[in-house]
Amino acid sequence: MALELTITAKGQVTLKQAVLDHLGLGPGQKVGVVFLPDGRIELQPAALRPSIVRARGMLQRPGQRVISLEEMQEAIEAEAGRAVKA
Repeated sequence: MALELTITAKGQVTLKQAVLDHLGLGPGQKVGVVFLPDGRIELQPAALRPSIVRARGMLQRPGQRVISLEEMQEAIEAEAGRAVKA
């Protein structure tokens, strides 16, 4: 099914209900737009909240050793112990 949408004088486009239904979106929700290299765009439901999974590895640096949760906890407790003694 192909649809045509009209561009307003303000440069806006209103999405038809069929498009919103296809995306599973309703009033107040957001639509993500991806610009494709051939001049086309792709619409997709925007995430309501970024997933914590997307943050994985964002602080890792080349050559940096990965530390475990246990090592992190030990470092936190050691620093807390130093702060109490000070």
